Amino acid sequence: MNTSELKSNLHKIIDTIESEQLLQSLFDLLKEKKTPNSNKALDLLTEEQKAELFLSFEESEIEENLINKEKFQNIDE
Repeated sequence: MNTSELKSNLHKIIDTIESEQLLQSLFDLLKEKKTPNSNKALDLLTEEQKAELFLSFEESEIEENLINKEKFQNIDE
């Protein structure tokens, strides 16, 4: 099925739906998927929290900052 056929079939299906709640859910889903860079979890963070998160990620890329799992397990023994 090509893009035109998919759109046409979606329109046909949507035109048969009478439930406003279902239509709203479909609308919300499609609207969310239309913006692929949308990241709801990230949107909930303050600018300061985002900065800390990104800094933590950058620091995790430095191998000497990582915990040696075997050494860490031996500490508890």
